[in-house]
Amino acid sequence: MPDRHVTRSGDDYAEAFSLLLPQGQAWPRDEGSTLMKVVRGLSQIWGVVETSASKLLEIESDPRITIDLLPDWERNWGLPDPCYKEPLTIDDRQRALVQRMTIEGAQSREFFISAAAYIGYSITITEYRPFMVGLDRCGDSRVYGDGTEPMYSDTFVVGSIPVCNPNGDPVALDELSEWPNYGLGPDTIRHYWTVHVHQARLTWFRCSGGQCGVDPHLRIGLATDLECLLRRWKPAHTEIIFDYSGLTPGDPMAGTP
Repeated sequence: MPDRHVTRSGDDYAEAFSLLLPQGQAWPRDEGSTLMKVVRGLSQIWGVVETSASKLLEIESDPRITIDLLPDWERNWGLPDPCYKEPLTIDDRQRALVQRMTIEGAQSREFFISAAAYIGYSITITEYRPFMVGLDRCGDSRVYGDGTEPMYSDTFVVGSIPVCNPNGDPVALDELSEWPNYGLGPDTIRHYWTVHVHQARLTWFRCSGGQCGVDPHLRIGLATDLECLLRRWKPAHTEIIFDYSGLTPGDPMAGTP
């Protein structure tokens, strides 16, 4: 990492201190003299102090890469989060800290999908609402995207719900929308939504965040953290159904954030 603060070493301080000493034969500046050995030895502590100060400025002040002050950062931001039941690497803890500091919250599918991706899970979301006479139609109610942002289905009144794919993105040009989940059940069906977990979180050992003797080569996440976090952030009047029927190990080279 570039040193933006021009950290001085103990030898730099020794050279500066030697220039402050009196002049004369009793004050030799030779490298092998006893005087310079004493000056150089006593000056090393100042190099250590300045190196530590630079480290605080360059590394420990950045929550993305902090190590020594990570416990202090976590304490100030209410971490570790009780949702994380499994052991976390230093890298995981740094990401949890940044997420806690930057998350703004929302109620859209995009928010929940991106939040899950941040902690290493690939998900899609299915929402429900009851069939409504006069608004819906029998048969295939799916539509093709026309490239507009957002696009509205002719089964919806203009200005209502945009047609989205399972990732929460507006249906693209010539893309077929998902099957509308319109049931004939009670109107409370609109208060439920399903989170389809498609990929397990794989935590591979990393030199930057791993701890020898503590972290294994690979850890497979059980999604307990995902369920806990999404239930915390969901709209209070809704309930989440978690679907693991399409779970796959995913790309082993992708690892986890």
